[in-house]
Amino acid sequence: MIVRIMGEGQIEIDSSDLGVLNALDGELEAAIEAGDEETFRARLHDLLDKVRHVGKALPDDSLESSELILPPADASMEEVREMLGDEGLIPG
Repeated sequence: MIVRIMGEGQIEIDSSDLGVLNALDGELEAAIEAGDEETFRARLHDLLDKVRHVGKALPDDSLESSELILPPADASMEEVREMLGDEGLIPG
């Protein structure tokens, strides 16, 4: 699966890593619903760090189509709320 982190580029992640990413996504979504800025910020960074850790960065000139688009680390809670689909940022 190809993921784009806005402002950073594309990362290829294995489908076997989706479970842990979904768990972090759920915690992020709960923080947004609770309006908890501190937890939101921590969970967003946790999610992005995990994607970077488990994934493999694609070259900048790669023309792969991104299946998921994640917000940048400095995104506001409202910006991330607008990006959430029915299944959060990471469907599955």
